[in-house]
Amino acid sequence: MQAWIVVGGAENFELLRERDFDICGFKASRRKQSGEMRPGDRLVYYLTKVVQFGGIVEVTSTMFEDTSNFGLRSEGKQGEEYPFRVQTKPVVIPPQGHYVEVREITDLLEKTRTLGPQRLGIAFQGNLHRISDADYLQIERLLQANVDG
Repeated sequence: MQAWIVVGGAENFELLRERDFDICGFKASRRKQSGEMRPGDRLVYYLTKVVQFGGIVEVTSTMFEDTSNFGLRSEGKQGEEYPFRVQTKPVVIPPQGHYVEVREITDLLEKTRTLGPQRLGIAFQGNLHRISDADYLQIERLLQANVDG
């Protein structure tokens, strides 16, 4: 299993929630990375602007291309498409308002430890990032704690 961070806006995350997290789309620049995804991989949603981890889904298909619009919007480029997609299913999805505040856990993650809370933007530039198993397990544990309440 490979774990990934998907970077996007909270609005896109809530759109995927309305679909019961059945699919995840990636920008055209992420063809190679999304093509490396396999069933069983995990996707952690990092929500820009609010700087939170929103939830985790499991990849249930290999990547496929579909240019139909299913509602995702880029914060940076109006009209940008998300043509590369994988089918997914929810793993850990806390209720709205119970996400993990990334600024509060920077010291717990390999990906952010050396940057600290003020420089998080550097760690999450771009739409898609591989993360270590250790980081994935830490994020999953924190999100699950927010589900269990």
